[in-house]
Amino acid sequence: MQRALGDAAPVASRRIAGRNPFVRWLSDWGPALPIIVISATLLILPCLIMVRRSFAGPEGTGFTLDNWQSVLASASAWRAIGNTVMLAATVATVATLVGGPLCWMLTRMTRGWRTLHMGLLTVANNFSGIGLAFGFMAALGTYGMITLGLRSMGFDFTPPVPSGFVGLVIAYSYGFVPMYVLLTLPAMGLVRQDWWEACQCCGASRPEFWRYVGLPMLLPYLGAGWILTFTSAIGQYALPLALSNSSMPAYPLITLDMSRNMLGSLFGSQRMPVMAVILMIFAIVSLLAYRQLLKRGAKWL
Repeated sequence: MQRALGDAAPVASRRIAGRNPFVRWLSDWGPALPIIVISATLLILPCLIMVRRSFAGPEGTGFTLDNWQSVLASASAWRAIGNTVMLAATVATVATLVGGPLCWMLTRMTRGWRTLHMGLLTVANNFSGIGLAFGFMAALGTYGMITLGLRSMGFDFTPPVPSGFVGLVIAYSYGFVPMYVLLTLPAMGLVRQDWWEACQCCGASRPEFWRYVGLPMLLPYLGAGWILTFTSAIGQYALPLALSNSSMPAYPLITLDMSRNMLGSLFGSQRMPVMAVILMIFAIVSLLAYRQLLKRGAKWL
């Protein structure tokens, strides 16, 4: 019976191979067609349309470089781009410095404590946008709980401007530190206890273990988490918009610039597609770097 079943598989594969090429392609890619169609409709097609609009003329037709020239020659556009990169890099660095050790501690907890903290991190990771802006104002606003509590104890505490650099970093970090921990948690499990024991047998100290074994293995994954956090922070829209109390925020960002442009501004309607394409360029470069880091980290597996 086992021999008959073993012979049936090659026969079935020969039948599929002898079919029409279209039938063979459909049998291979058929299960993935729905997700391919959805991705092409909701992701690839809008990106192509946005790229085309960034080179379109005033009437939406033709081909021109005037849109890019006007944006790249604008001081406000460069300020928004620079602010976005600075904010995203700072938030990603804070998430790495705080989330890395936290992730390591989480992997060394007992199952019960780890389950509890994983639940808290998952809730914090999904708490963003308008809700997070409201929580920030309730805690660190002019009449927030922490602000009033410190003032009642005699401290001359001035809360950070919600739409300023420091305020945005604090608000972003609440959601991105848990996200970083959840992203890098599987990588922390790669550091095995018997490796540390083997290093001890060779006379290595704990700093030497982390310098020559632990960190070289974890750095690609920590860097990959930094890149994903950086990319996600660049595209944030709801949170900085909710924390901005005027049409001109204290810390201009690309997404806020696009929002003002869509609602109507002095820059015309052709600036928004160009800024959107700049965001796509950041995302593509970041994802390529992310793949390279994962390939480097896979050498340890």
